[in-house]
Amino acid sequence: MTVEEYNRCVDAHADGLYRFMLKHVRDVEQARDLVQEAFAKMWVKISDVDGAKAKSYLFSTGYHTMIDQIRRAKKQGNFDEVDQKSLSHSDQYSDLNELLHQALETLPEVQKSVVLLRDYEGYSYAEIGEICNLSEAQVKVYIFRARKALKDYIGSVENIV
Repeated sequence: MTVEEYNRCVDAHADGLYRFMLKHVRDVEQARDLVQEAFAKMWVKISDVDGAKAKSYLFSTGYHTMIDQIRRAKKQGNFDEVDQKSLSHSDQYSDLNELLHQALETLPEVQKSVVLLRDYEGYSYAEIGEICNLSEAQVKVYIFRARKALKDYIGSVENIV
């Protein structure tokens, strides 16, 4: 990969990678850091990366970096910062978008990733498989299970509205 191809890759894919990271981590600064780290890792391996496969390499690197960071954060945990909202409960419906985000948070990381890549970013099954190191059949199974779990969580539209 040349420097020009790298710069074109940054211009073409930075926004998509940022949206993907933001949907997962739901923190603007953390998503920016993950995107920056993915591009930094790509820069280090610039001579090994094929320009035609730069998008897949970038999303794969970003995905694995995010998973590593999430695993580290789960191990550490910070008991001083308690979210007061998580301690309260309200049965009252407030927003469909909020409900969808809550439902996404209940999914395992792999299912959440494949659903976001497919439904939010529009990747094909083959591209998602390449990014997440899964076969195309595994991707389809995870998407099916995730969508079923989301449907079960949200329920019917009539109950929400």
